Amino acid sequence: MQVKPLADRVLIKPLEQEEVKKGGIIIPDTAKEKPQQGEIIEVGPGRVTEDGKKIPMEVKKGNRVLYGKYSGTEVTIDDVEYLIMRESDILAIVG
Repeated sequence: MQVKPLADRVLIKPLEQEEVKKGGIIIPDTAKEKPQQGEIIEVGPGRVTEDGKKIPMEVKKGNRVLYGKYSGTEVTIDDVEYLIMRESDILAIVG
């Protein structure tokens, strides 16, 4: 299914946290924190200001990004979990 976010929103696929931490301790699923890193799958066209100017997006498809722990809205598309959030909720581009 094709999904195109509107305005300054992005579609992000969260990246899973590693199963094993330093020292070989395995963290069970119930104790894991929500991922805070993901890959941008699709971006909207950008925000339009009140005077009609379009502000282009700083992030692009394929970027790995960091975002706040409780940012965005969780959606399921074709049995895959994604997040939809505003570009302003993204904290940084990784790599």
